[in-house]
Amino acid sequence: MMLNDPKTLLFALLGGIVPSLLWLWFWLKEERTEKEPKKIITAVFILGMISVIFVIPLQKFIQANVLDANTELALWAGVEEIIKYLVVVIILWNTRFIDRPIDWPIYLITSALGFAALENTMFLLKPFSVGETTVGLLTGSLRFLGSTLLHSIASAIIGILLGLSFHLNSFFRKIYLIIGIILATALHTVFNFFIINNKGSDFISVFAFLWVVTIIIMLLFEKLRRMSGEN
Repeated sequence: MMLNDPKTLLFALLGGIVPSLLWLWFWLKEERTEKEPKKIITAVFILGMISVIFVIPLQKFIQANVLDANTELALWAGVEEIIKYLVVVIILWNTRFIDRPIDWPIYLITSALGFAALENTMFLLKPFSVGETTVGLLTGSLRFLGSTLLHSIASAIIGILLGLSFHLNSFFRKIYLIIGIILATALHTVFNFFIINNKGSDFISVFAFLWVVTIIIMLLFEKLRRMSGEN
């Protein structure tokens, strides 16, 4: 793999980052009124990208020590969802930037899309490095509609649960957080299971299900916007 080729690296980075930025633009538009500081959004996105570096050794450890394939998929998904959540906590813990219920899903989606950006870049390096540009473009397009969206809505689930618990006490916020991580991990695991084990035979069904979940997430966004005092 010709990682020393600047052109290959540039194409892979563009193919990985641009789709994530397009999704980020879409989700930020859902906030509609009071916008989050661009510097904080940028920091969360970049740290989301960097977090991939920490996830890889954890997933290799799971792969080496877990024999059951389905358990491995679930643990891989769980690690990713927890790390994406921790990115937001690390940057925004005890700050004034999460002061409305809708802030939680916004920042968690940003972290997830940063994660997806570097993950997608890594997937695109191989086809671009061997001159398979068409394969690379097809891979990028499918990940834009599939795994990149999956990352954002899985983290959105955690964010929405945290947003719904925004005015509750710390005990219930922890319960909502745990439920959010479980639901996000379950969605992530199911998606990976069907994509990997069915070798694309249920491609349309899986993507349709993903978009149904996306619509539900958007409806819940409306509820959080009202809770945040937005019209």
